[in-house]
Amino acid sequence: MHLSRRFLIVFSVFLSSAALLRSAAAAEAYLIADAQTGYILEEQESRKKLQVGSLTKIAAASVALDWAERRSGDLNQAVPACTLAYHVGSKVESLAPGQASSKYTPVDAFVAQMNALAKQLKMDRTRFVNPHGVDYKVKPMPYSTAEDMARLTRYAMNKASFRFYVSQKERQISFDRAGRRINYMLRNTNELLGKMGIDGVKTGRTARSGDCLILYANRQAEVVRQGQMETVYPRHLMVVLLGSTNRFGEGTALLQRGWQLYDQWAAGGRVADSKKML
Repeated sequence: MHLSRRFLIVFSVFLSSAALLRSAAAAEAYLIADAQTGYILEEQESRKKLQVGSLTKIAAASVALDWAERRSGDLNQAVPACTLAYHVGSKVESLAPGQASSKYTPVDAFVAQMNALAKQLKMDRTRFVNPHGVDYKVKPMPYSTAEDMARLTRYAMNKASFRFYVSQKERQISFDRAGRRINYMLRNTNELLGKMGIDGVKTGRTARSGDCLILYANRQAEVVRQGQMETVYPRHLMVVLLGSTNRFGEGTALLQRGWQLYDQWAAGGRVADSKKML
């Protein structure tokens, strides 16, 4: 009886692990990484070029925040959607001198900055063509990879302002229209925000991209003591999910698996293969 019970326990653990792996592998591509070091814990088709939908806006937000930091730009101005790209693009230097001024718009300049940032971050398999990620009737087609989007997310999450914005479940904004003051409530589409230590980052969806999701989760830092020495290890996990049909279900499964992999990695001394670093 005791042996039978033990077999049932082991078998049930195996089944739950198998179910977790099946759920994780359903997406076209995914990547799980220790966000602190950039060490990739697990990946599937992470270098495959895919459409990423509104995840593109992480790059747009990064360019706008970089401009605000470096050029003392005013983030209190009301300039929504493509207007933001036009506004910031009109104030940054063009990265493509020689373009005909009648064709090269401020939005083009802004997108050029997005691609320059991608190049800076070694996002070698990424092409941005607009600030929002819409890929319907767009030529050339935009694309990126789970690995490249992970690099971009690490960069963005190093900014306190970006972390603040993506952690908000909702936020009321006010603006003037036709002489009237209008209040509008913005609501975050990330259903997992605030659960399981998740404090970001972004959802995305188009007909071509399917459901996309980037999660950033935290656990209390681990303190390791060796004699008189004490080392603190921040624990931040990042999940990038592209081409999903159930982004929140798969995102939850990947995050759970990610923490299992992280604990195994930490127990083994946090040895990081240089070939598996973002």
